Amino acid sequence: MVNRLDQSVRLDEILPILESISDAVFIDSSDGICLWCNSTCEDMYDIEMEDIRDRSVDDLEEEGIFTPSVTKRVLVEKRELTIIHENKKGIRLLTTGTPIFDDDGRLLMVITTSRDITRLTQTSGQQTPLFPEMVVSESYEDIESDVVGQGVVVRSEQMKNVLGLTRRLASVNSTVLITGESGVGKGLIARILHDEGSRWNKPFVTVNCGAIPENLIESELFGYVAGAFTGSRSNGKQGLFEAAQEGTIFLDEISELPINLQVKLLQVIQERQITPVGGVKPIPVDVRIISATNRDLENLVREGRFREDLYYRLNVVPVEVPPLRERAEDIIPLLRINLDKCNREMNQNKTMSPDAVSILMKYPWPGNVRELQNIVERLVITSSGDVITGDDIFIFIKEGAEENVKGNSDTSLAAALDNAEKGILKQALDRYGSTRAIAKVLKISQPTVVRKLRKHGLTK
Repeated sequence: MVNRLDQSVRLDEILPILESISDAVFIDSSDGICLWCNSTCEDMYDIEMEDIRDRSVDDLEEEGIFTPSVTKRVLVEKRELTIIHENKKGIRLLTTGTPIFDDDGRLLMVITTSRDITRLTQTSGQQTPLFPEMVVSESYEDIESDVVGQGVVVRSEQMKNVLGLTRRLASVNSTVLITGESGVGKGLIARILHDEGSRWNKPFVTVNCGAIPENLIESELFGYVAGAFTGSRSNGKQGLFEAAQEGTIFLDEISELPINLQVKLLQVIQERQITPVGGVKPIPVDVRIISATNRDLENLVREGRFREDLYYRLNVVPVEVPPLRERAEDIIPLLRINLDKCNREMNQNKTMSPDAVSILMKYPWPGNVRELQNIVERLVITSSGDVITGDDIFIFIKEGAEENVKGNSDTSLAAALDNAEKGILKQALDRYGSTRAIAKVLKISQPTVVRKLRKHGLTK
């Protein structure tokens, strides 16, 4: 390996990590000489590292291996750049070149990553709403095959697994608990459970347990009889459980249900009947119960804030919806679908530039799909031109995230590799669990894994 690369990073630790990344990774020196690439890069560009090492980007561009070369532009402009191009096989790639500087501001090298986006950008012989310069042939219907139910995108393997489980559960009447962060689409999954099941033509009633005042939630859920309390209707009121008769009731934010109501909900599940407030005669109910939460119910049980018996009754079959940051394959389809929707509703014809898409692919999306929908809508409304650029996007991404995505807060090699290392270790920890398994996959020693996990504050 070239000495200049050896002097900049600890190869025995960082290169195995870069080798495990699913994107193609290419490292060039500050004078445009190839230093290293991972095996994904070799496969994607049909090259061998031994054949291109120590060669200049000018030579590789002339041979058509990297056309055009994003590294050449980065070396000139000294900033991160994103382009969309094709390799020799005609595969469309989203490639980002990032300049790495030392503590004195001198350019050390350029790290380039490439991702195959061929299927993500195809429409029927017309310009895609994301990339204005692309004209490709796959039908729009093929792209929309990734969208199911109420608009759930299932391009990633994670969401395909969620959808597969959801559809299997739709055919039975088991109680289901849907978990996941705010904005991931738990309500959409609940709707699919209802729409694709035997109760599809019966009521689907949604209850936000965190939005109803505590003194009203019992009467809202179970109804009340005439004269039950001051201000009640003279003829009483039907509750939401009764309104959902033969259908589905979706109890969103179930963790916010007051503890005294948790006892009554448990009785409803067990006895399949409700008693209105102020009433004495039970009313039989045939209702499928689906609940959802963005909180750790097991932890709330340990704290005494959620009944253990109710938790087990609700958690007969759990469905966990992963956050958007863990299913990056879904981001581009979601961007395109929501941009297309906003264009139709607002009579616009806006597109997104490659650098804008690159920024949004890197953004961690703390608000998940809901945040993505809101940002796309605001961009369509507020961007002045027909093409939404990276500068338009940073207006709406909070300052800390903006610095992280732009790389303005710290563009040193140490910081860039440190962030990449932490992300890869977290994914490996989530997937494999044990430090020995992680060491085997990343091809580093087990003590090194332990030390690095401790360094980044990562635990099982």
